[in-house]
Amino acid sequence: MKKIVILTGAGISAESGLKTFRDSDGLWEGYDINEVATPDGWRRNPDLVQQFYNLRRKAVLDAQPNAAHRALAKLDQYFETVIVTQNIDNLHEQAGSKNIVHLHGIITKSQSSLDPNLVYDIKGYEIKMGEKCEKGSQLRPHVVWFGEPVPMIEVAMLHCTEADIFMIIGTSLAVYPAAGLIDFAPMDIPKFLVDPNAPSVSSVRNLITVREKASIGVPLLVDELIQQKA
Repeated sequence: MKKIVILTGAGISAESGLKTFRDSDGLWEGYDINEVATPDGWRRNPDLVQQFYNLRRKAVLDAQPNAAHRALAKLDQYFETVIVTQNIDNLHEQAGSKNIVHLHGIITKSQSSLDPNLVYDIKGYEIKMGEKCEKGSQLRPHVVWFGEPVPMIEVAMLHCTEADIFMIIGTSLAVYPAAGLIDFAPMDIPKFLVDPNAPSVSSVRNLITVREKASIGVPLLVDELIQQKA
């Protein structure tokens, strides 16, 4: 069975109403990212950070997967499919995809602020100040902040080296280390980039660019791949 590795970014979630990317003015839904998405911000004002992610989590829980998420879930029936996502939402899971690598964590879980290996499911949408892990430290969002290591990047790199087909959806390829994953895919395999504002990537061999939003381009591409397999 051929292996498809798919890198997804903010563009696929934006069509479900989630604004999960850094704006050009350095703000994230009106908040300075240095205040809400860095370890220093957490140390300065944990209440603000907690409030910010509680609101984001509520938006995620209210959101629904779109046609692109649902189309990718169909691939599990025909290919060994791995989705490597930069997004912190759970829309791929909601759509039915089974094998997902969350590079930047997942907002529906909490983690210890002392030991990042202690991860917990969240009931509802809030982490409250005073809620602590088993080691007695405050729980924080299970999200990789700017300046923190990306613990799942090596797992993602390995999947990319094993890919027979590589897809990139809804990402500007500007955020590293995720943007460098395309360099780990074998040179001669087919690669697809779906984004209405797709950057020029002339250095990548066998790359087909689909300049459509994810909800349009991804279902068409998925149907084509399934037909080719048949």
